[in-house]
Amino acid sequence: MSNKCPFHQPVPEGGDPFKAARESTGVLHTEFQGRAVPMILSHEGVVATAKDWQRFSSDAPVRVPIPSEEDVRTVRQYPLEVDLPEHHDYRKTIEPFFNRPKDPQMIAAVEAVVDSLIDGGLAKPDLEIVHDFAIPLQSRALAILTNAPEGDADLWISWGTHVFRDKEGKSKGFFLEHYCAELLDRALENPRDDLFTALTRMEIQGRPLTREEQLGYLNIVFAGGRDTIIHTITGVIGFFGEHRDALLGLRERPDLFNLASEEFFRVLSPITHIGRVLPEETEVGGRIYAENERVSLCWASANRDAKAFPDPDMVKLDRKMPRGPPRPPDYANPHRKTGNPPRWHPHPLDETPSRARTRLRANTRI
Repeated sequence: MSNKCPFHQPVPEGGDPFKAARESTGVLHTEFQGRAVPMILSHEGVVATAKDWQRFSSDAPVRVPIPSEEDVRTVRQYPLEVDLPEHHDYRKTIEPFFNRPKDPQMIAAVEAVVDSLIDGGLAKPDLEIVHDFAIPLQSRALAILTNAPEGDADLWISWGTHVFRDKEGKSKGFFLEHYCAELLDRALENPRDDLFTALTRMEIQGRPLTREEQLGYLNIVFAGGRDTIIHTITGVIGFFGEHRDALLGLRERPDLFNLASEEFFRVLSPITHIGRVLPEETEVGGRIYAENERVSLCWASANRDAKAFPDPDMVKLDRKMPRGPPRPPDYANPHRKTGNPPRWHPHPLDETPSRARTRLRANTRI
Protein backbone atom coordinates (compact mmCIF):
# COMPACT_ATOMS: atom_id res chain seq x y z
CA MET A 1 0.00 0.00 0.00
CA SER A 2 1.22 3.52 -0.78
CA ASN A 3 1.37 6.27 1.80
CA LYS A 4 -0.98 9.17 1.27
CA CYS A 5 0.26 12.38 -0.35
CA PRO A 6 3.08 13.74 1.87
CA PHE A 7 2.05 17.32 1.14
CA HIS A 8 -1.22 16.70 3.01
CA GLN A 9 0.28 15.09 6.11
CA PRO A 10 1.31 16.75 9.38
CA VAL A 11 4.79 18.25 9.07
CA PRO A 12 7.24 16.45 11.35
CA GLU A 13 9.50 18.22 13.82
CA GLY A 14 12.20 20.03 11.88
CA GLY A 15 9.87 20.93 9.01
CA ASP A 16 11.19 18.39 6.47
CA PRO A 17 8.61 15.69 5.63
CA PHE A 18 11.04 13.94 3.28
CA LYS A 19 14.12 13.67 5.48
CA ALA A 20 13.61 10.12 6.78
CA ALA A 21 12.86 8.59 3.37
CA ARG A 22 15.57 10.63 1.62
CA GLU A 23 18.24 9.47 4.06
CA SER A 24 17.13 5.82 4.01
CA THR A 25 16.25 4.86 0.43
CA GLY A 26 16.10 8.17 -1.44
CA VAL A 27 12.59 7.32 -2.67
CA LEU A 28 9.17 7.79 -1.09
CA HIS A 29 6.41 5.53 -2.40
CA THR A 30 3.32 7.67 -2.05
CA GLU A 31 0.06 8.53 -3.77
CA PHE A 32 -1.33 11.35 -5.89
CA GLN A 33 -4.82 11.54 -7.36
CA GLY A 34 -5.47 7.95 -6.35
CA ARG A 35 -2.39 6.56 -8.14
CA ALA A 36 0.83 5.20 -6.67
CA VAL A 37 3.72 7.55 -7.44
CA PRO A 38 7.37 7.17 -6.39
CA MET A 39 8.99 10.45 -5.35
CA ILE A 40 12.71 10.78 -6.09
CA LEU A 41 14.04 12.64 -3.06
CA SER A 42 17.84 12.76 -3.07
CA HIS A 43 19.87 15.41 -4.86
CA GLU A 44 21.80 12.75 -6.76
CA GLY A 45 18.61 10.88 -7.69
CA VAL A 46 16.78 13.95 -8.96
CA VAL A 47 19.73 14.99 -11.15
CA ALA A 48 20.10 11.47 -12.57
CA THR A 49 16.37 11.11 -13.26
CA ALA A 50 16.17 14.54 -14.89
CA LYS A 51 18.92 13.51 -17.31
CA ASP A 52 17.37 10.13 -18.14
CA TRP A 53 14.54 11.29 -20.40
CA GLN A 54 14.43 7.97 -22.25
CA ARG A 55 13.22 6.15 -19.10
CA PHE A 56 11.44 9.11 -17.50
CA SER A 57 9.63 11.03 -20.20
CA SER A 58 8.13 14.52 -20.42
CA ASP A 59 6.13 13.54 -23.51
CA ALA A 60 2.85 13.55 -21.60
CA PRO A 61 0.47 16.49 -22.19
CA VAL A 62 -1.17 17.83 -18.99
CA ARG A 63 0.52 15.09 -16.90
CA VAL A 64 3.96 16.58 -16.26
CA PRO A 65 2.66 18.81 -13.44
CA ILE A 66 1.52 16.98 -10.33
CA PRO A 67 -1.42 17.13 -9.83
CA SER A 68 -2.24 16.76 -13.51
CA GLU A 69 -4.04 19.57 -15.32
CA GLU A 70 -6.67 17.96 -17.53
CA ASP A 71 -9.33 20.03 -15.74
CA VAL A 72 -7.71 23.36 -16.66
CA ARG A 73 -6.15 22.91 -20.12
CA THR A 74 -6.29 20.75 -23.22
CA VAL A 75 -3.05 21.87 -24.92
CA ARG A 76 0.46 20.53 -24.50
CA GLN A 77 2.81 23.03 -22.87
CA TYR A 78 5.74 23.76 -25.18
CA PRO A 79 8.59 23.06 -24.81
CA LEU A 80 8.11 21.56 -21.32
CA GLU A 81 6.06 18.54 -22.35
CA VAL A 82 8.28 17.42 -25.22
CA ASP A 83 11.31 15.12 -25.09
CA LEU A 84 14.61 15.46 -26.90
CA PRO A 85 15.45 15.89 -29.69
CA GLU A 86 12.17 17.66 -30.56
CA HIS A 87 12.46 19.70 -27.38
CA HIS A 88 15.54 21.40 -28.77
CA ASP A 89 13.63 22.52 -31.88
CA TYR A 90 10.75 23.93 -29.85
CA ARG A 91 13.13 25.75 -27.54
CA LYS A 92 15.18 27.15 -30.42
CA THR A 93 12.01 28.42 -32.12
CA ILE A 94 11.02 30.66 -29.21
CA GLU A 95 14.51 31.47 -27.97
CA PRO A 96 15.11 34.73 -29.88
CA PHE A 97 12.12 36.43 -28.27
CA PHE A 98 13.15 35.31 -24.80
CA ASN A 99 16.64 36.73 -25.22
CA ARG A 100 15.06 40.18 -24.90
CA PRO A 101 15.86 40.45 -21.15
CA LYS A 102 19.46 41.10 -22.19
CA ASP A 103 18.33 44.30 -23.96
CA PRO A 104 19.37 47.39 -21.94
CA GLN A 105 16.07 49.08 -22.77
CA MET A 106 14.11 46.18 -21.37
CA ILE A 107 16.29 46.07 -18.26
CA ALA A 108 15.63 49.76 -17.73
CA ALA A 109 11.90 49.24 -18.15
CA VAL A 110 11.80 46.50 -15.51
CA GLU A 111 13.92 48.63 -13.19
CA ALA A 112 11.38 51.43 -13.55
CA VAL A 113 8.60 49.04 -12.48
CA VAL A 114 10.62 47.97 -9.44
CA ASP A 115 11.31 51.62 -8.53
CA SER A 116 7.64 52.51 -8.82
CA LEU A 117 6.50 49.61 -6.63
CA ILE A 118 9.16 50.32 -4.01
CA ASP A 119 8.25 54.02 -3.92
CA GLY A 120 4.58 53.14 -3.58
CA GLY A 121 5.30 50.67 -0.80
CA LEU A 122 7.44 53.10 1.18
CA ALA A 123 4.66 55.68 1.01
CA LYS A 124 2.22 53.36 2.83
CA PRO A 125 2.07 52.63 6.56
CA ASP A 126 1.98 48.92 5.73
CA LEU A 127 2.03 46.81 2.58
CA GLU A 128 0.33 43.55 1.59
CA ILE A 129 3.30 42.05 -0.24
CA VAL A 130 1.47 39.43 -2.33
CA HIS A 131 -1.20 41.58 -3.96
CA ASP A 132 0.40 45.04 -3.70
CA PHE A 133 3.93 44.11 -4.74
CA ALA A 134 4.65 40.58 -5.99
CA ILE A 135 1.67 40.13 -8.33
CA PRO A 136 2.01 43.60 -9.93
CA LEU A 137 5.75 43.07 -10.36
CA GLN A 138 5.29 39.68 -12.03
CA SER A 139 2.51 40.88 -14.33
CA ARG A 140 4.10 44.16 -15.38
CA ALA A 141 7.46 42.50 -16.01
CA LEU A 142 5.71 39.89 -18.14
CA ALA A 143 4.03 42.65 -20.14
CA ILE A 144 7.46 44.14 -20.81
CA LEU A 145 8.86 40.78 -21.83
CA THR A 146 6.00 40.06 -24.25
CA ASN A 147 5.81 43.71 -25.34
CA ALA A 148 2.10 43.74 -24.51
CA PRO A 149 0.08 46.91 -23.86
CA GLU A 150 0.21 48.12 -20.25
CA GLY A 151 -3.52 47.58 -19.95
CA ASP A 152 -2.99 43.85 -20.45
CA ALA A 153 -0.88 43.78 -17.29
CA ASP A 154 -3.78 45.29 -15.33
CA LEU A 155 -5.93 42.34 -16.42
CA TRP A 156 -3.23 39.82 -15.50
CA ILE A 157 -2.90 41.38 -12.05
CA SER A 158 -6.61 40.77 -11.51
CA TRP A 159 -6.09 37.02 -11.95
CA GLY A 160 -4.49 36.69 -8.52
CA THR A 161 -1.73 34.29 -7.57
CA HIS A 162 -2.69 31.43 -9.89
CA VAL A 163 -4.21 31.36 -13.37
CA PHE A 164 -5.61 27.83 -13.12
CA ARG A 165 -7.13 27.68 -9.63
CA ASP A 166 -8.77 29.96 -7.10
CA LYS A 167 -7.57 30.46 -3.54
CA GLU A 168 -9.46 27.33 -2.46
CA GLY A 169 -7.67 25.28 -5.12
CA LYS A 170 -10.74 24.84 -7.30
CA SER A 171 -10.34 24.84 -11.07
CA LYS A 172 -11.04 28.07 -12.95
CA GLY A 173 -11.76 25.99 -16.03
CA PHE A 174 -10.34 26.64 -19.47
CA PHE A 175 -10.50 30.43 -19.40
CA LEU A 176 -6.75 30.79 -20.04
CA GLU A 177 -6.95 28.86 -23.31
CA HIS A 178 -9.84 31.03 -24.45
CA TYR A 179 -7.95 34.17 -23.50
CA CYS A 180 -4.79 33.04 -25.33
CA ALA A 181 -6.86 32.27 -28.43
CA GLU A 182 -8.24 35.81 -28.29
CA LEU A 183 -4.70 37.21 -28.08
CA LEU A 184 -3.67 35.25 -31.18
CA ASP A 185 -6.77 36.39 -33.05
CA ARG A 186 -6.00 39.98 -32.06
CA ALA A 187 -2.45 39.56 -33.33
CA LEU A 188 -3.68 38.32 -36.71
CA GLU A 189 -6.12 41.22 -37.07
CA ASN A 190 -3.78 43.92 -35.73
CA PRO A 191 -0.13 42.78 -35.85
CA ARG A 192 2.23 44.35 -33.32
CA ASP A 193 5.82 43.88 -32.28
CA ASP A 194 4.83 41.52 -29.49
CA LEU A 195 5.11 37.85 -28.59
CA PHE A 196 1.60 37.05 -29.75
CA THR A 197 2.18 38.33 -33.28
CA ALA A 198 5.58 36.63 -33.33
CA LEU A 199 3.97 33.27 -32.52
CA THR A 200 1.61 33.59 -35.49
CA ARG A 201 4.66 33.96 -37.75
CA MET A 202 7.08 31.46 -36.23
CA GLU A 203 8.08 28.25 -37.96
CA ILE A 204 9.41 24.95 -36.68
CA GLN A 205 11.08 22.31 -38.81
CA GLY A 206 10.25 24.32 -41.94
CA ARG A 207 6.50 24.72 -41.26
CA PRO A 208 4.38 27.32 -39.44
CA LEU A 209 3.43 26.65 -35.85
CA THR A 210 -0.02 25.14 -35.51
CA ARG A 211 -2.64 26.94 -33.43
CA GLU A 212 -2.28 24.22 -30.80
CA GLU A 213 1.46 24.85 -30.58
CA GLN A 214 0.94 28.60 -30.33
CA LEU A 215 -1.53 28.07 -27.51
CA GLY A 216 0.86 25.65 -25.82
CA TYR A 217 3.64 28.24 -25.73
CA LEU A 218 1.33 30.91 -24.35
CA ASN A 219 -0.12 28.55 -21.77
CA ILE A 220 3.25 28.05 -20.16
CA VAL A 221 4.19 31.73 -20.48
CA PHE A 222 1.14 32.76 -18.45
CA ALA A 223 0.82 29.78 -16.10
CA GLY A 224 4.36 28.57 -15.56
CA GLY A 225 6.12 31.65 -14.26
CA ARG A 226 3.35 33.17 -12.18
CA ASP A 227 2.80 31.62 -8.76
CA THR A 228 6.45 30.50 -8.64
CA ILE A 229 7.75 34.06 -9.05
CA ILE A 230 5.14 35.47 -6.69
CA HIS A 231 6.09 32.86 -4.09
CA THR A 232 9.79 33.61 -4.46
CA ILE A 233 9.41 37.37 -4.17
CA THR A 234 7.21 37.13 -1.09
CA GLY A 235 9.48 34.51 0.49
CA VAL A 236 12.57 36.69 0.08
CA ILE A 237 10.85 39.76 1.47
CA GLY A 238 9.42 37.73 4.34
CA PHE A 239 12.88 36.43 5.23
CA PHE A 240 14.40 39.89 5.29
CA GLY A 241 11.46 41.16 7.32
CA GLU A 242 12.44 38.69 10.05
CA HIS A 243 16.21 38.92 9.58
CA ARG A 244 17.09 42.59 9.24
CA ASP A 245 20.77 41.92 10.00
CA ALA A 246 20.95 39.67 6.93
CA LEU A 247 19.46 42.45 4.81
CA LEU A 248 21.92 45.03 6.08
CA GLY A 249 24.80 42.59 5.69
CA LEU A 250 23.90 41.81 2.10
CA ARG A 251 23.66 45.51 1.34
CA GLU A 252 27.32 45.81 2.29
CA ARG A 253 28.34 42.72 0.28
CA PRO A 254 26.95 43.08 -3.25
CA ASP A 255 29.49 40.48 -4.38
CA LEU A 256 27.36 37.86 -2.57
CA PHE A 257 24.13 38.80 -4.27
CA ASN A 258 24.14 36.04 -6.88
CA LEU A 259 24.92 33.41 -4.26
CA ALA A 260 22.15 34.76 -2.05
CA SER A 261 19.67 34.56 -4.91
CA GLU A 262 20.61 30.92 -5.53
CA GLU A 263 20.23 30.17 -1.83
CA PHE A 264 16.74 31.66 -1.76
CA PHE A 265 15.68 29.50 -4.71
CA ARG A 266 17.06 26.47 -2.88
CA VAL A 267 15.32 27.19 0.40
CA LEU A 268 12.01 28.34 -1.05
CA SER A 269 11.84 25.72 -3.82
CA PRO A 270 8.93 27.48 -5.59
CA ILE A 271 8.46 24.36 -7.69
CA THR A 272 8.03 21.62 -5.11
CA HIS A 273 8.10 18.76 -7.59
CA ILE A 274 7.40 17.86 -11.20
CA GLY A 275 6.39 14.65 -12.93
CA ARG A 276 7.80 12.34 -15.55
CA VAL A 277 5.92 9.48 -17.19
CA LEU A 278 7.20 5.91 -17.62
CA PRO A 279 7.24 4.81 -21.30
CA GLU A 280 7.43 1.19 -20.14
CA GLU A 281 7.30 -0.90 -16.97
CA THR A 282 10.14 0.31 -14.75
CA GLU A 283 11.65 -0.47 -11.36
CA VAL A 284 11.87 2.60 -9.15
CA GLY A 285 13.10 2.45 -5.60
CA GLY A 286 12.73 -1.32 -5.37
CA ARG A 287 9.17 -1.45 -6.71
CA ILE A 288 7.81 -2.11 -10.18
CA TYR A 289 5.65 0.59 -11.74
CA ALA A 290 3.55 -0.02 -14.83
CA GLU A 291 3.86 1.72 -18.18
CA ASN A 292 2.28 5.20 -18.21
CA GLU A 293 2.53 5.67 -14.45
CA ARG A 294 4.27 8.78 -13.17
CA VAL A 295 7.39 9.54 -11.18
CA SER A 296 7.88 12.69 -9.10
CA LEU A 297 11.15 14.62 -9.16
CA CYS A 298 10.99 16.35 -5.78
CA TRP A 299 12.98 19.58 -5.96
CA ALA A 300 11.88 20.56 -2.44
CA SER A 301 13.46 17.43 -0.98
CA ALA A 302 16.60 17.47 -3.14
CA ASN A 303 17.25 21.05 -2.09
CA ARG A 304 17.37 19.89 1.56
CA ASP A 305 19.76 16.99 0.93
CA ALA A 306 22.60 17.33 3.44
CA LYS A 307 24.93 15.39 1.12
CA ALA A 308 24.73 18.24 -1.37
CA PHE A 309 23.98 21.14 1.00
CA PRO A 310 25.63 20.99 4.44
CA ASP A 311 23.33 22.35 7.15
CA PRO A 312 20.44 22.35 4.67
CA ASP A 313 17.90 23.86 7.07
CA MET A 314 20.00 26.98 7.52
CA VAL A 315 19.78 29.94 5.15
CA LYS A 316 23.35 30.80 4.17
CA LEU A 317 23.44 33.72 1.79
CA ASP A 318 27.08 33.01 0.94
CA ARG A 319 26.50 29.31 0.20
CA LYS A 320 28.27 27.97 -2.89
CA MET A 321 26.05 25.63 -4.85
CA PRO A 322 27.13 22.17 -6.02
CA ARG A 323 27.45 21.48 -9.72
CA GLY A 324 24.08 20.87 -11.38
CA PRO A 325 21.78 21.48 -8.38
CA PRO A 326 18.14 20.56 -8.97
CA ARG A 327 16.76 24.04 -8.66
CA PRO A 328 13.14 24.50 -9.64
CA PRO A 329 12.72 25.10 -13.39
CA ASP A 330 11.52 28.46 -14.59
CA TYR A 331 8.38 27.53 -16.50
CA ALA A 332 8.02 30.94 -18.05
CA ASN A 333 11.37 30.56 -19.74
CA PRO A 334 11.53 27.97 -22.52
CA HIS A 335 15.34 27.98 -22.56
CA ARG A 336 15.75 25.06 -20.19
CA LYS A 337 16.45 21.80 -21.99
CA THR A 338 14.47 18.80 -20.83
CA GLY A 339 16.79 15.99 -19.80
CA ASN A 340 19.52 18.23 -18.43
CA PRO A 341 20.01 19.55 -14.91
CA PRO A 342 18.13 22.85 -14.66
CA ARG A 343 20.01 26.01 -15.48
CA TRP A 344 19.04 29.65 -15.02
CA HIS A 345 18.59 31.86 -18.07
CA PRO A 346 17.68 35.52 -18.59
CA HIS A 347 14.25 36.41 -17.31
CA PRO A 348 12.56 39.81 -17.04
CA LEU A 349 12.81 39.61 -13.26
CA ASP A 350 16.53 38.83 -13.22
CA GLU A 351 17.27 42.53 -12.80
CA THR A 352 14.83 42.97 -9.92
CA PRO A 353 17.21 41.96 -7.10
CA SER A 354 20.04 44.15 -8.35
CA ARG A 355 17.71 47.11 -8.68
CA ALA A 356 16.33 46.52 -5.21
CA ARG A 357 19.88 46.26 -3.89
CA THR A 358 20.72 49.66 -5.35
CA ARG A 359 17.67 51.14 -3.71
CA LEU A 360 18.55 49.48 -0.39
CA ARG A 361 21.78 51.39 -0.28
CA ALA A 362 19.78 54.61 -0.19
CA ASN A 363 16.87 53.42 1.92
CA THR A 364 16.76 50.43 4.25
CA ARG A 365 13.16 50.80 5.39
CA ILE A 366 11.91 47.99 3.13
